[in-house]
Amino acid sequence: MVDRVLIVDDDPEMGHLLRDALTRRRFEVRVETDSCAAFDCVGREGFDAVVSDVRMRGMSGIELCERITANYPVVPVLLITAFGSLDTAIAAIRAGAYDFLPKPFEVEELAFRLQRAVQHRALSEEVKRLREVVREPPAPGALLGESAAMGKLRALAERFAASDAPVLIAGETGSGKELVARYLHERSPRRGRPFVAVNCAALPQGLLESELFGHLRGAFTDAHETRAGLLAEAGDGTLFLDEIGELPLTLQPKLLRALQERRVRPVGGARETVFEARIVAATNGDLELAASEGRFRQDLLFRLDVLRIEVPPLRAREGDLLLLAQHFARRCAARDGGQRVGLSRGAAEKLRAYAWPGNVRELESCIERAVVLAEHEEILVEDLPERIRRYGGPHVLASGEDPAGLVPMEVVERRHIARVLESVGGNKAVAARILGFDRKTLYRKLERFDRPAR
Repeated sequence: MVDRVLIVDDDPEMGHLLRDALTRRRFEVRVETDSCAAFDCVGREGFDAVVSDVRMRGMSGIELCERITANYPVVPVLLITAFGSLDTAIAAIRAGAYDFLPKPFEVEELAFRLQRAVQHRALSEEVKRLREVVREPPAPGALLGESAAMGKLRALAERFAASDAPVLIAGETGSGKELVARYLHERSPRRGRPFVAVNCAALPQGLLESELFGHLRGAFTDAHETRAGLLAEAGDGTLFLDEIGELPLTLQPKLLRALQERRVRPVGGARETVFEARIVAATNGDLELAASEGRFRQDLLFRLDVLRIEVPPLRAREGDLLLLAQHFARRCAARDGGQRVGLSRGAAEKLRAYAWPGNVRELESCIERAVVLAEHEEILVEDLPERIRRYGGPHVLASGEDPAGLVPMEVVERRHIARVLESVGGNKAVAARILGFDRKTLYRKLERFDRPAR
């Protein structure tokens, strides 16, 4: 989709020059020489961004910016001027400008900032929409997500829920495999009956055998009383075997026989009892590879892998990240009895830029921390863990990349300072703390950026 930009400049020649240059860069551009007509145009037609000169006859660019941000706050405004000064920059920030660009400037620089502004608007609208989506808590056991990947997962889980066949859930650590198992259980004829979970990697072999199959009194040291195992305790509900790939090789034949015969014999016992539970297993590893290497019995794999669900990693769930973040923020605030907390645009940008190797579990932990630290109605960038705030190193020139597309370090620094100021609403004390400067250093840098080159 082409981004629509409104250029406002009472110099027709400059307006048309910018229009031609931005059109070549695949923007759809309209030019207005009258600022009052431009304001009406924003309300009538709608634009993804507005670029306005500051000094114009009639209503100035600062005044136009104030009116646009007051009436159409999602539309970012970029102000340009040949009379750059610190006072003008401060006035632009107070007017709600997304960015401020002193003349002379390169069209590539303007195009870059416009792209950022359009992305900023899209993100703002997404954050606002998601706040409404998560206003009401989801149903217990719901699988949150609007992505195509989650839609396919839910559809598959709905089909599998009606069956009694074993299910193998595969996915990376933290991707939500147990949540999928609970979703299957709650939508199956077994809902309302026990859902019993055991992590096969969390217990030593002797204890795990006793937990699964049960034991008789005196079967081993500390076996002071007879105990039914989890296979029996699950009754006619669901037994969830998490990290099944970590099940000791010596226990695998016993589990295989139990699944084949639907009978279980406790440790130290001679009699078998019938169990009715459905088996759902999960793994974050490659069980086929483990079987080929002799680390997992292939016949047990065949018995478990009748129906399979692949849980997508968070990075593959496009559009779900902010929805989940808003949900976790609302839930954590409600649990702790605090005020409802949302996401700022700056924090949302940082969350979207991060790779999330720990998937949904890592995101939940991050948001829980941020809610505790948040001092405002929104989670700010400084509330996020340092690894997320600082994620993404300097741009490295790739082989074959055009060096002309890169910019000097001073430009990178100026952009970053502008972004931090924007994310904290122009508060220089907060911005200086985030940047690691004292306020005097920040003021000196702003003055240098506004000083015309010699």
